[in-house]
Amino acid sequence: MDKDNQFALLVIGLPLLGLLYCGLIIAFLMNNPFGREHPLITGFVVMVIPFSTAATIWIKASAKAYKEHELRNHSTSSKLQ
Repeated sequence: MDKDNQFALLVIGLPLLGLLYCGLIIAFLMNNPFGREHPLITGFVVMVIPFSTAATIWIKASAKAYKEHELRNHSTSSKLQ
């Protein structure tokens, strides 16, 4: 997948995914009495799911960038010696 397709997926797909997620939350609250009776638990779960997804993606991307940076620095330092 090239950079343009990734950007288009990010710009178009991410807001649609957010709308779908909000719709699922609303449907859950309308159809399930547990969600209405336990708002703290429901709110916590609703908050944790996107946060943990974003944190996982961020950490994986950071680890990949760090690894590439280390490989690039290692190959540069071996050429200098």
